[in-house]
Amino acid sequence: MSSSPTAITNTIKKKLAARQYIGSDRIATMLYLAEKLNKPILCEGPAGVGKTELSKIWSAITGRRFIRLQCYEGLDESKALYEWEYAKQMLYTQLLRDQLKMIVGDVTNLKEAAQRVAAEESVFFSKQFLLPRPLLQALTSNKPALLLIDEIDRAEVEFEAFLLEILSEFQVTIPELGTIRAKHQPIVFLTSNNTRELSEALKRRCLYLFITYPTIDQELNIVQMKVPQLAEQLQHDLVELVHRIRQFDLRKLPSIGETIDWARALVELNATDLDSETVKNSLSILLKHETDIVKVEQELNYEL
Repeated sequence: MSSSPTAITNTIKKKLAARQYIGSDRIATMLYLAEKLNKPILCEGPAGVGKTELSKIWSAITGRRFIRLQCYEGLDESKALYEWEYAKQMLYTQLLRDQLKMIVGDVTNLKEAAQRVAAEESVFFSKQFLLPRPLLQALTSNKPALLLIDEIDRAEVEFEAFLLEILSEFQVTIPELGTIRAKHQPIVFLTSNNTRELSEALKRRCLYLFITYPTIDQELNIVQMKVPQLAEQLQHDLVELVHRIRQFDLRKLPSIGETIDWARALVELNATDLDSETVKNSLSILLKHETDIVKVEQELNYEL
């Protein structure tokens, strides 16, 4: 008998919780469907809400090799797919110098010499000189892999277009070696912090998952799991204050990771409550811009 959707999502949420990740029903559903439909997951949302962490944890849960491609401005195919190890090729050329002399030793012109050397070029453009980058690593991995393409919105539109073929066919053609197909089709996660709009073509190929900041109850559960040594009342006060701060117009809203860091800082400070002095002295753990710190101090002045 097949399991109900509720039973499926609850099972996945329990697996996530066992690794200290609080997942929603929507997150659990997308993870399940990604496995069953062999579709990439595009995770969008603000920075610091657990998009990257979700891929790492799912890799561990499913026993897949974790491979990460960090995107950035200027990323191109050679840095993402493969490169030839030219230094190694040059070293072998030096070591095989005598053999090369034998190959061209009796020729009478440059054209014939070049033809003879070209006939041997497959030796120097073989897999032993190929340096696989994350995309090729995911395709050629001997065990099933999970490929994280992190912060795809940082890369140029041209690179995004290049990814479409990889995500559609899970194969790549290397001129010197031919077409290489995936040994095991990897599960693919793409993350985006919404710094630019992604193409509709990319979105069509993916299951879409938007992850935003957790609810108060969800974030409280996270703090309780990650920082259990913090007093229970202080856990509640901390999370409520963080959620209040996220309502302000700030340059950068505090992430879940920064909430956890603040909770750990309060433990180390032996704090017993969130009095104004404690908050002011440790607020830079939560906020990373001086203008944000000043604004929050002003906004909370009458509450602390």
